[in-house]
Amino acid sequence: MAQLKLQGLRRTYANGVTAVDGIDLTVNEGEFMVLVGPSGCGKSTTLRMIAGLEDMSAGRMLIGGVDVTDVPPAERGVAMVFQSYALYPHMTVAENMGFALKIAGRSKRDIAAAVRRAAESLQLEPLLDRKPRALSGGQRQRVAIGRAIVREPKVFLFDEPLSNLDASLRTQMRLEMARLHERLGATIVYVTHDQVEAMTLGDRIAVFNAGRIEQVGTPQEVYGRPVNRFVAGFLGSPQMNFLPAVGELDPAGPILRVPGAGRLALPIACATPLASVHALGVRPEHWLMTPGEGADGLHASVERVEWLGDVTLVHCRLSGRDAANGDAGTISVKTVWPGSDALPRGMPVRLQVRPRDLMLFDAQGRALAA
Repeated sequence: MAQLKLQGLRRTYANGVTAVDGIDLTVNEGEFMVLVGPSGCGKSTTLRMIAGLEDMSAGRMLIGGVDVTDVPPAERGVAMVFQSYALYPHMTVAENMGFALKIAGRSKRDIAAAVRRAAESLQLEPLLDRKPRALSGGQRQRVAIGRAIVREPKVFLFDEPLSNLDASLRTQMRLEMARLHERLGATIVYVTHDQVEAMTLGDRIAVFNAGRIEQVGTPQEVYGRPVNRFVAGFLGSPQMNFLPAVGELDPAGPILRVPGAGRLALPIACATPLASVHALGVRPEHWLMTPGEGADGLHASVERVEWLGDVTLVHCRLSGRDAANGDAGTISVKTVWPGSDALPRGMPVRLQVRPRDLMLFDAQGRALAA
């Protein structure tokens, strides 16, 4: 394992499209780094440049302190696991896993030992004589991972490896990926668009958008303290609610007024100039919803209810918002609400939030300190 450092990495195609726009990123030795973002944001292109499968237009890349910018892919000390598994159908599991070592001229004894060690770590010993067609999707993915392990690379690269699996198998494979990282202590760069994978697997997350990195941090940092509206809105399901807001100073302290819907209290010691506030953000799980009306909070009505078993997702329409005119006045509230207690459509509710759970944004979408 080794540290990976990207400096000013850029990829511009012949048609002038820039897929990766000068990113800087350091992946520490033994770290599980997840690159996450929407489709077309440059994360897979970045991974392919690390692997040497895509040319860099500019920038430098160091692995273990050695500049590998112009080093051929086979000599970089990286191994990549693809989304499509890419197993040879005519070879057994053992032959698939040991093929790269065979091409490299390793002895049969060395290959067998390396395959055996990888098979033990992935619980593949009973499957070594099978062909890929006799394996499940999860087993094929483990074989693809085993093929990377036998090479003993300095850096493992994973390109959406779980996207072809069903939901229950993805959950199982996430646990296996986490256990594998603990056993190997490997440096891993993992690309996904699935925020659940990113939040549960990554030691740190790099959030990509339009070829740039918006924020790098632990899952808790990126979720709890996003630097802008893009990061705040991308992470979280349902996504964060954003509302236009005006900061004001009330006799009781600073408040946020949501036009036509009500007001929310800010911390007494709010450090943000109220004139800078353009919008507020509240995650669905942070709303405090009570039936009826009141002086404080936001006034809304129940529009749709989705009972999910452990929680209830309530879609509420804010007062003063006109759905017929396309006004974005619907917000999502995730709450613990007994399924036996009815929430009829149109029932008035009051929405409040603890000041510490409010997020504020300026006109450019940058996060402000509450």
